Amino acid sequence: MHTLKLEVTDSVFDKVMFFLNNLPKNDVKLTVESATQSKPKKFNAISIKTKGYQFDREEANGR
Repeated sequence: MHTLKLEVTDSVFDKVMFFLNNLPKNDVKLTVESATQSKPKKFNAISIKTKGYQFDREEANGR
């Protein structure tokens, strides 16, 4: 038994999965890890200056 690790882009992922899923099930064990599991997504933080402002719940949710 051998282990392969592939890193593929989203554009070819479906094609690779189609190929692998059509191989004999007793000869191939398929394990899928998505990119979101292995790398945390970075978010761009923004700051809103609210000192001196009073917001009600609807106004705060709208911002």
